[in-house]
Amino acid sequence: MEIESATQEKAGPLALAWDWVKALPLNFKNIAVNLVRTTKKLGQDDPRRVMHSLKVGLALTLVSLLYYWRPLYNGFGVSGVWAVLTVVVVFEFTVGATLSKGLNRACATLSAGALGCGAHHLARLFGAKGEPIVLGLLVFLLAAASSFTRFIPRIKARYDYGVLIFILTFSLVSVTGYRVDKILELANERLTTIGIGGATCIIVSLCVCPVWAGEDLHKLVASNIEKLASYLEGFGGEYFPDPEDHEGNLMASKGDKALLQGYKSVLNSKNTEESLANFARWEPGHGRFHFRHPWKQYLKIGVLSRQCAYRIDALNGNINSDLQAPMEFRNKIRKPSKKMCSEASKALKALALSIKSMTDPSAAKSHVENSKTAIDELKLVLKAVSLENADLLAIIPIASVASILTEITKCVENIYESVHELSCLAEFKSISVESTVSPEKPQAQLLVLHCGSIKPVLDGDNDHVIITVQVTNEEYTLQTEFSQPPKPGQS
Repeated sequence: MEIESATQEKAGPLALAWDWVKALPLNFKNIAVNLVRTTKKLGQDDPRRVMHSLKVGLALTLVSLLYYWRPLYNGFGVSGVWAVLTVVVVFEFTVGATLSKGLNRACATLSAGALGCGAHHLARLFGAKGEPIVLGLLVFLLAAASSFTRFIPRIKARYDYGVLIFILTFSLVSVTGYRVDKILELANERLTTIGIGGATCIIVSLCVCPVWAGEDLHKLVASNIEKLASYLEGFGGEYFPDPEDHEGNLMASKGDKALLQGYKSVLNSKNTEESLANFARWEPGHGRFHFRHPWKQYLKIGVLSRQCAYRIDALNGNINSDLQAPMEFRNKIRKPSKKMCSEASKALKALALSIKSMTDPSAAKSHVENSKTAIDELKLVLKAVSLENADLLAIIPIASVASILTEITKCVENIYESVHELSCLAEFKSISVESTVSPEKPQAQLLVLHCGSIKPVLDGDNDHVIITVQVTNEEYTLQTEFSQPPKPGQS
């Protein structure tokens, strides 16, 4: 027995190694299959990612001509590599991000190169011994001052990359200029190639299937509002099930689980919204968005949407809470609560549709008012329930839900006001009523829109009054005719 166990121990590592070698082909196959599935899913989720990859390849191929084509290589030499590096670091997914990085890099390189050449000539005035000291002092001062400006919120949000390139370019020009005689020629070549690389990125990004950050922000804000509406629509049936159709409600609630969890993505959308809004400010006018489109207003709507999502998150905790109110108490406030959820959901859906279609959000106003009315009804019912019952532990969960619903109603009203402000700033289209008059009718028939006559009978007389009103498309005409029949004895 001891000999057999010793043999198994010696053969164990060899057997494990052999099994691992035999499993290698299968493991590689599984890795390849998972990689293909992941790649396919990324492309299907957003086909623009595939197009972006092709655009980057196109831009790199174009700037590579600075090396491949002999006339261009003779003109720029090894400085052409700066164009390739510029494409790699500047080309971004959206047009706004590409413009932001490209313009930041161009301005920073130009200003830093000019200052670097100026610093080089200034340092030469102090002689061979004083030149490195002056250059080191200037590099220290400008690098320290530029690094400090990166902490300023406005600079960090829009020009952080430009400041970083400014420090890098000034340091390179100042330091390398100490050992290079033709500093102006070197700076000119690098600036030109960087400009070629940045221009290539911007042109390809704008002309080949452009991806607009502003449009993505527009859709994201509308989608977040829709997710809030979907939750409120499903919460009424989840927390206040209909006692007459309990089984049907259970089946519906199972199908609405995904909708009830959709609001959680709204809680984490702050960074994405701020990034898209920052890039959208760099973009030119496109489609339905003019150059000075109020992108900051989208951030305000996003903040209000997250505030509503936080309250919905607290409301969601009451569904699975261990402390539940008796069903008889829920049934008493079921009608006003479900009405509030329904009206608030309709208001949010109307606001999301208004943002998507860029039309006036006045259709949501009536739903906002109805939700406020439902909250008032809920308060009256809750007050009556609290007076009838002395069991506070049974009332507290219901009071908590009612309180959160009241706050959600206020959030929906604030979102409506913010969207209405956006519609005024962005000049959303008003919902117009189309004319029912056929354009094929002659002009003479279009002039008279309405005419009528009134014949009141006067008391005590046989007098009567005929009033004829004609309304035209140019003026209002009022014709009054008084007539009196002849009295007896008169001709």
